[in-house]
Amino acid sequence: MASDTAQAFDAIIIGAGQAGPSLAGRLTDAGWTVALVERKDVGGTCVNTGCMPTKTLVASAYAAHLARRSAEYGVTLGGGEVGVDMKRVHDRARTVTLNARGNLEKWLGGMKGCTVFRGHARFEGPDTVRVGDELLTAPKIFLNVGGRANAPPMPGLDDISYLTNVGMMEVEALPKHLVIVGGSYIGLEFAQMYRRFGADVTVVEMGPRLIGREDPEISDAVREILEAEGVNMRLKSECISFAPCPEGVCVHVTCEEGAPQVIGSHVLLAIGRKPNTDDLGLEKAGVELDKRGYVVVDDQLKTTNPGVWAMGDCNGKGAFTHTAYNDFEIIAANLLDKDPRKVTDRITCYGLFIDPPLGRVGLTEAEARATGRPLLVGQRPMTRVGRAVEKGETLGFMKVVVDAETKQVLGAAILGLNGDEAIHGMVDLMYAKAPYTVIQRAVHIHPTVSELIPTMLGELKPLE
Repeated sequence: MASDTAQAFDAIIIGAGQAGPSLAGRLTDAGWTVALVERKDVGGTCVNTGCMPTKTLVASAYAAHLARRSAEYGVTLGGGEVGVDMKRVHDRARTVTLNARGNLEKWLGGMKGCTVFRGHARFEGPDTVRVGDELLTAPKIFLNVGGRANAPPMPGLDDISYLTNVGMMEVEALPKHLVIVGGSYIGLEFAQMYRRFGADVTVVEMGPRLIGREDPEISDAVREILEAEGVNMRLKSECISFAPCPEGVCVHVTCEEGAPQVIGSHVLLAIGRKPNTDDLGLEKAGVELDKRGYVVVDDQLKTTNPGVWAMGDCNGKGAFTHTAYNDFEIIAANLLDKDPRKVTDRITCYGLFIDPPLGRVGLTEAEARATGRPLLVGQRPMTRVGRAVEKGETLGFMKVVVDAETKQVLGAAILGLNGDEAIHGMVDLMYAKAPYTVIQRAVHIHPTVSELIPTMLGELKPLE
């Protein structure tokens, strides 16, 4: 029976993704009583269907790829072809997820002052939330409800079975032909890994190139890397539709060249994500959403209700685990540390975890050009990076764009061996607001990928 008497807490956190448990830990350490509500799995997307299981799959796919190349390194494998046991591959990914989720649940369970409620939270007023039969109230409420895969209306989509990143975690058998709709970060990671597992893979992208937010030479290089491994690309697919067929699914594409349709055994939708904000009763709390469904927040993540904050994917300020965690840090700093941190202090950075990976920070060249500033640019192919040559992994390049007057780095990209790690030297330099000469004059360890960054910075040229 539903209760009309509310249990009072100092704070309610809705969602146990990347930011929620960490905020609960800080608040309870400060003596607050906290109700944390989770309707599904603790850990959110990253732990359960995102970063952790997918990067575990990427690692298995890399092992298979390296095994096939073993002869290049003078290593002989007996028994002929390299085999992939997909059940063991998925069991490994599932173990990583379950261990991480279990550790989070244990932490929350032993957190003094924190009460975990399992169920779907809905607002019944500005400071009141119902979870099943329980009514909760608090002067401060924090949303950490995340997002989910987007499945926009497309002709025939309701007539077929399709997968999202969530469903892919349950596919233990190797697809015969995986058709991926969407040529951006999630889609490309699945494309390469399943090609390396042994599936035929086709990527269908509406735009003229992959990962359209990147500079064209990065898009082109990524395409070349994947095509060299046998991933088929169908770009400029401006009219996508679906229909069932005996072999699985017929995906109709409109392209300048190639067959008008692709037949796949499985279809994966990887065309963006949307926030989980449509079933929380936010209108009862006076929390405004933008036209895409994201919670409207200010620079310190407060919503239009002064007692409600929004963290992570649901606020539209970043779609990454690291930005969600930074949201928690900003809120905790303002509430507990009297440290006025702001979202606008954050510099955009992210990775594309194909092999080799892409590490990105700051502005692209196109974005830098749009500022009208005089620019310097440096670029170096990975074929001229000793560490990459020694490891036999020389695909890609590194690039940096610098403000010619202030000498500050505006943006950088490293597509290549360890690019997702090496990029952090540029990230730290940009946060320090130091001129590029600081790294140019630094002595880096040999042999590493990072040691070529000072060399690249010493060869900057004006961008015409």
